[in-house]
Amino acid sequence: MEKIETDYLVIGGGIAGLFFALEVSQFGPVSVLLKNTFNSSSSWYAQGGISCVSSSEDTFESHLSDTLKAGDGLCNPQVVKSFVEEAPMRIKDLIRYGVPFTKDENGNYDLGLEAGHSHRRIFHVKDHTGMAIIEALKKEVKKRSQIRIWENQLAVDLIVSKNNCFGAYVYDKEKKCIKAFLSPHTLLSTGGCGAIYLHTTNPNSATGDGIAMAYRAGAILKNMEMIQFHPTCFAQFTAQKFLISEAVRGEGAKIINPKGEHFLKAFDPRAELAPRDIVSRAIFMEMKKNNYPYVYLDIRGRERKWLEERFPYIFSYCLSQGIDMSKDLVPVAPAAHYQCGGVATDPWGKTSIPGLWAAGEVACTGFHGANRLASNSLLEAIIVAGRAAKLSAKENRNFSLDKIELSERVLLEENRAMDADIREVMDKIRKIMWDYVGIVRCVSDLGKAKKEIELLLEFLKNHQKEGTLSLLNLEAQNMALTAAIIIESALQRKESRGAHWVVDYPKKLDFPVDTQVSFVPREN
Repeated sequence: MEKIETDYLVIGGGIAGLFFALEVSQFGPVSVLLKNTFNSSSSWYAQGGISCVSSSEDTFESHLSDTLKAGDGLCNPQVVKSFVEEAPMRIKDLIRYGVPFTKDENGNYDLGLEAGHSHRRIFHVKDHTGMAIIEALKKEVKKRSQIRIWENQLAVDLIVSKNNCFGAYVYDKEKKCIKAFLSPHTLLSTGGCGAIYLHTTNPNSATGDGIAMAYRAGAILKNMEMIQFHPTCFAQFTAQKFLISEAVRGEGAKIINPKGEHFLKAFDPRAELAPRDIVSRAIFMEMKKNNYPYVYLDIRGRERKWLEERFPYIFSYCLSQGIDMSKDLVPVAPAAHYQCGGVATDPWGKTSIPGLWAAGEVACTGFHGANRLASNSLLEAIIVAGRAAKLSAKENRNFSLDKIELSERVLLEENRAMDADIREVMDKIRKIMWDYVGIVRCVSDLGKAKKEIELLLEFLKNHQKEGTLSLLNLEAQNMALTAAIIIESALQRKESRGAHWVVDYPKKLDFPVDTQVSFVPREN
């Protein structure tokens, strides 16, 4: 097995991974592993922007309050306070790296308003902020000789010895071989797990790989039941849904049912600008009660020229589907969007395993609580990635990497007949999660999901001998294991809070607690 040593190993090339690499490259060589390419991370698809207090009418206290309200009692207030206060410095970093945030005709930053925010504070690049940030960071990364990008590299498992992380086993899709990337500092920035649901805004690659690897390594996972569903995704018959940004509602769009009724105020007086968990649940219940396939987003009051300028990608996509937003209603429905829980970390990205760091959607810092406030995700990603870079550079882990014992992995040849069975299992996982572990849950459905996922996981393990590796089976096992962790966490929480709504427990407990799941692994 080929061994590659590096001072810093980054698994995942979204905004958190690239920002960490840039910040830490001054201290030593960095290897960044991409599962596919730069343009395949969830960060690439982020439309809204980054929340940051900057206007004279806005305050840190207001951003803090909005975040805590959206998080429904499960945020860590100290973490939230420190993050919102650090936001302006990180925005300056992104501007320094070349991110072209949109400005108004007077040359001031065009701050957007999104659901749950009491002021305009969203820095954005029209309606493709994630793409613009990735492009800017990518250009900067290519200037740094200390950073090496490895595309088409699938991380298989973390290398853990005596409860310390020393890198990862990685499958090189191009050379078709397994390598050991050895490093005293490993950052997990693999994104979320939306692709384990039948309907999602996430790319197909979001199969919970980082969650599954961290669990197998023995890391503590926190609040994994808190899966956020975005309320307004273009209603179409494809797995990955096109997201209609929160910012569209911030600019005045209304949600109506097929009868033309504005039904949201019956659920929450904030209506379209209520937090995502409330709006998604209201739409889901309206659709289920009346057997509607979708509801509508109505922004027909805005001129076409303005819509094309403010939301060029969204307007263009809708037009490709035969819908002119300035004249037509846009059919929308909720879809799995964001994992609010994840690998438990402190505010600097340190996990429960020395040598392992986590940032971005894969991590759970206590910032989002039970439901993420719009445009807080990219903010958290760059703050934690930047902090992890600074702190990891100060940590002196003088271990002899060449003495780490590695376990050999055997790569299995592709088997089309077996792969067909595995793809069927993956489809079953997505349907189980959508039907039983979705926007509105009940204990009996969670119990059914638990049994069915356990059977599918057993099936996958029986189709792969120990010590061997089939890529499709690995991805399917990651999906099933992540699903099982979400279900286990959901069964632990005997209340309804934020994104976790259970008909058996409709009320919140007086004292909110974090759910935790962990596993005691064997040595490599």
